[in-house]
Amino acid sequence: MIQELTRENVIQSLNALFGVQPRELGNVLRYEIREAESSRKLAFEIAFDIPIGEQKTCIVSVYSANTFLQLHGCTGFLTSDLLEQTTFFGKHGGNTSGLIIEKNAGCSLYANVNDVLLNGDFTKLAPELMMCSVALSLTDTLDHEGFSF
Repeated sequence: MIQELTRENVIQSLNALFGVQPRELGNVLRYEIREAESSRKLAFEIAFDIPIGEQKTCIVSVYSANTFLQLHGCTGFLTSDLLEQTTFFGKHGGNTSGLIIEKNAGCSLYANVNDVLLNGDFTKLAPELMMCSVALSLTDTLDHEGFSF
């Protein structure tokens, strides 16, 4: 289920999914995830109400040994206990960008994916497009026309 990106919703959902408490640093929540078997680890931060010009936005940043990823304009998130992951996403101008963080310290980023790919038959897509279609399809379960949290 898509949730509004509020501090309370994030804490409730992500604490349950990842089994860790965030460190709170002002308007930032920082989660650190470790996967014992492979020794993988990553940290991610959710920064709320970051001013950009006249507006405020939410930014999700991921830090790992070899990677830094950042999603600007995050508007919602959803968690999956079955997949053991959370997807942060933003929609703009008919495109969706999503940052997926897994309980086993994995992470994927899909940027500027045309929304047409999210609600069609992914088996008819070119192989290069299948993963983003499947990964972000749940972000399209909501009618975003005129939508605002």
